[in-house]
Amino acid sequence: MRLRGKTVLVTGAARGLGRATAAACAAEGADLLLLDLCGDLPGVPYPLGTRAQLEHTAKLCRAEGGTVLTARCDVRELSSVEAAVELAEDRFGRIDGVVNNAGIASPSGKPVHGIDEDEWSLMIDVDLSGAWRVIRTVGRAMSARRSGSIVNIASTAGLVGYRHFAGYVAAKHGLIGLTKAAALDYAPAKVRVNAVCPGSVRDDPAVEGRMLAEIARALEVPVSEHEQTFVTAQPMNALIEPGDVADTVVHLLSDGSRQVTGSVLTVDGGFTAR
Repeated sequence: MRLRGKTVLVTGAARGLGRATAAACAAEGADLLLLDLCGDLPGVPYPLGTRAQLEHTAKLCRAEGGTVLTARCDVRELSSVEAAVELAEDRFGRIDGVVNNAGIASPSGKPVHGIDEDEWSLMIDVDLSGAWRVIRTVGRAMSARRSGSIVNIASTAGLVGYRHFAGYVAAKHGLIGLTKAAALDYAPAKVRVNAVCPGSVRDDPAVEGRMLAEIARALEVPVSEHEQTFVTAQPMNALIEPGDVADTVVHLLSDGSRQVTGSVLTVDGGFTAR
């Protein structure tokens, strides 16, 4: 029970890695505030998480015995983030851990000259600036308490380039830069900031994941072939499971990593070791 007595905020918690991470935190004893947009975004060519999916995540977490709150939150809006954080502080008294998981994989699938300004702005606003808004909002209180752990869900796209994904690659590289800068800002206050870079994560039906399928669609890879296509690039000959990423996040949120900050941990089966 590595997170017993701690309150953890998870963005993008309706499904996928957000659900897997929330469930892992609950199993380790955490109370939770689960946030999601709970709706689609103009410009994103696939359906995003729903309110019903967010409540299902909450149901799974409550089964572990913890207190769980849910709220709609748009990380593109500072006021929405501030309202969500206030909700957690009013109910739990504090936030001990944050998982910045909210993100989009598309609009993608184009060379740089094919990206229009709205598409570029949307990707940066959600995948990079959204995390900054959350850190900005929780940072003051965490610093005052001299404790806290923030985990940013980046990607191998934050470490290497991918063709036709310039916006996503730029956002995730920026998120790693934000992680390192924030880690130094908050180190004197004993607040830790780290990033996790997943590789190709399997779309596990249990968490209703679909990110890998959407990346494949953007690359025009047939759905029937997409998993095997990604496996061929994996040195360990297997896709990453959502639970593999969630376990790493739990470790970074726990006191067992109390001297780990400014770090970038890959969960990619050796993909970026080449």
